[in-house]
Amino acid sequence: MAHREEDHAAAAALKIGARVRELREQRRYTLQDMSAKTGLGKEELAHIETSETMPPVASLLKIAKALDVGMGFFFQETSESQDIAVTRLSERIRVERRPHHLKGEVDYIYEALETKKSDKHMEPFLVEFPPLDTSEMVFASHDGEEFLTLLEGRLEFRTQNRVEVLEPGDSIYFRSNISHSFRCLEQKSAKAVVVVWSRV
Repeated sequence: MAHREEDHAAAAALKIGARVRELREQRRYTLQDMSAKTGLGKEELAHIETSETMPPVASLLKIAKALDVGMGFFFQETSESQDIAVTRLSERIRVERRPHHLKGEVDYIYEALETKKSDKHMEPFLVEFPPLDTSEMVFASHDGEEFLTLLEGRLEFRTQNRVEVLEPGDSIYFRSNISHSFRCLEQKSAKAVVVVWSRV
């Protein structure tokens, strides 16, 4: 079972990296162009394209905006628009960290909960946050807004001047251009549903 999950995660990661590279080349952008448009380093972008690095949601949002697509583009099998889209449990796409996780990378696992609709305005995910020390927290920001409701565990939300501890059932809604980070406060990973809206 564990091997199948790892294979699925690896396949999803390869698809994301390949799609980023394919779309960048279609737009005739160099890695330097993408770096200028996203604020991400050329080396980080190259690692994402070759699937050596799993892109966190914030980075993927910046890449999608630079390439003029919705973030869902990287998870979809088809580009057909649907008025009603159902994603079965078996159709979720899970993105995990690589075994050789680099220092400074956001360390969490996320699953795309919607993989069918091409023109959606919201991106829903199931996110697992591992236990972290405060010194290990990585802060991120991106355009748009974000909503999180905690399902399991205790989760700390932190900005430069505010700290909130969330318990199961608690929710938080915030402007995601604020530099922010999350960390699990227990030994077992915390799980949450996260919905991201990115300004077009």
